[in-house]
Amino acid sequence: MVEEAENPADAAGRIALQRMFGCLDDGSSFRLEAGAGAGKTFSLDKALRRLIDRRGAELLRAGQQVGCITYTNVAKDEIISRIQAHPAVRPETIHGFCWSLLKDFQSTLRALVPNLDGWAERLDPVAGIGARRVHYELGYPSVGDHQVTLRHDDVLALMIEALSYPKFRSVLTARFPILLIDEYQDTDAGFVDAIKAQFLDGGHGPQIGLFGDHWQKIYGEGCGLVEHPALVVIDKNANFRSTDPIVQMLNRMRPALPQMVRDPALPGEARLFHTNQWPGARRTGQGGGHWTGDTSPEAARAYFAHIKHRLAGEGWNFAVEKTKILMLSHSVLAREQGYANIPPIYGQFNDPWLKKDDPHIKFLADRLEPACAAFEAKRYGEMFECFGTGAPKIRKHADKVAWTNAMTALLALRMSGTIGEVVDYIAGQPHMRLPETVEEAEKRLADAGPEPIEGESRRVTRLRKLRAVPYIELIALDRFIDGHTPFATKHGVKGAEFENVLVIVGRGWNKYNFGQMLEWIEAGPPADKVEFFENNRNLFYVACSRPKVRLALLFTQLLSADAMARLSAWFGADNIVALPADPGVA
Repeated sequence: MVEEAENPADAAGRIALQRMFGCLDDGSSFRLEAGAGAGKTFSLDKALRRLIDRRGAELLRAGQQVGCITYTNVAKDEIISRIQAHPAVRPETIHGFCWSLLKDFQSTLRALVPNLDGWAERLDPVAGIGARRVHYELGYPSVGDHQVTLRHDDVLALMIEALSYPKFRSVLTARFPILLIDEYQDTDAGFVDAIKAQFLDGGHGPQIGLFGDHWQKIYGEGCGLVEHPALVVIDKNANFRSTDPIVQMLNRMRPALPQMVRDPALPGEARLFHTNQWPGARRTGQGGGHWTGDTSPEAARAYFAHIKHRLAGEGWNFAVEKTKILMLSHSVLAREQGYANIPPIYGQFNDPWLKKDDPHIKFLADRLEPACAAFEAKRYGEMFECFGTGAPKIRKHADKVAWTNAMTALLALRMSGTIGEVVDYIAGQPHMRLPETVEEAEKRLADAGPEPIEGESRRVTRLRKLRAVPYIELIALDRFIDGHTPFATKHGVKGAEFENVLVIVGRGWNKYNFGQMLEWIEAGPPADKVEFFENNRNLFYVACSRPKVRLALLFTQLLSADAMARLSAWFGADNIVALPADPGVA
């Protein structure tokens, strides 16, 4: 029987795994760089399985574990499921991992907590921290008679400080001789710096394994690329997701990490459509420079309709389960999405609502909406986790009834009330809590009074207006962000894949100008624009690397000659299509 030849992607993946296994076996720390579609999760699973099979029993006899830091609770639960909850591995979010160590150093914590931001003011009225126990569970700060409760941010700040103590480092290493970090690029930068300074610099401490891709860092808080002489760099040069035309385009975009496909013969496409021939007046800096160079909203909608009609005629299936439409622009469908009253509140500073930087929108979209969905689906544990309440104190039937009644009323209020009424309702429930950032914003507004006053802060004015918006607009906004941008945190596209992807690229966001990014590719960005450039590049890469079969981009912003040259180099001149001056023309 003739053995089937190994396909190129499998061959590249096997080489990366062999190098990773070599590091695991000889104790070397490493960074596995797995580009889009390379199978990073598969590599992490293989690493954990090898450690369990070869060292699991030895670790358990010594009372040790492999620490596996993940980005979310969902990811943590997936890892626990995949390793069948093997006791030699401890998957944790970064906060959970840090607190599992910190909680045993109470005297150290009592010395450090008063120096943390905001804690001196909390402790002054009770004459200092005294002998109180330091506690962390829900992320809400409080001072009681016998304990103080930390915020989420406090845990990382304390961990960074504690890592400077030799005894703490010894305990960490003794408990976790191997530390694997998933999605390393999104890990807190201060924590990573401390790991480098306290462990990698001196060649001491646990063996470190980093899994991720710095080109897929699209959240602002992450560390991005981690480089250190003590890290063996393992590039996984495989792509198991996309067809060859897409992968070759990605390789030209990112030549430092070339990828091999599973089957080079499979058909696919990667094309780009632009609107440079549109004869109308391009938008200018008037009302916000972030719109400069884009078509009018009406033209953008017309071009969007044109491209959908054209692609459908070529065989694209636009059913939801087949095609994902991503908006790297906000000029196309904003009003039709059903949240017309929210964008004007922020004026030209529109990132707070698109990226959920506004604390109210972040809480309502990322926690309240998932909690309501979980309640309706009878997934009560997930609901409590969304609220940040952990395991609730349900001691009797009446407690269960109280939660059910409160959530039923909340579901109805979402349909009929304003954002302010929903927030006030939650604040009035004894068993629910608003995040500290929301409570602080509400207090500032209450202190300002019920009517607008001259000279009040912009944040207070925004909140005053936001509270008056019907809550159903927040639901519509959440659906848009979750379904059409790579920023979504609940079910976002960052790790997802779709058969076909249509990306709309234009202006409308303060922090993104993809035409500018393209112009800087060759020479590099100005020194003060490196972060801006990388954010643009990474988001563009993430969007372009989602499809399995077909990729199409529609640029509504005017592209310069330099930008067009860069796109032609990536996509190939034959795959660059100039759309007609009148998008109504087929």
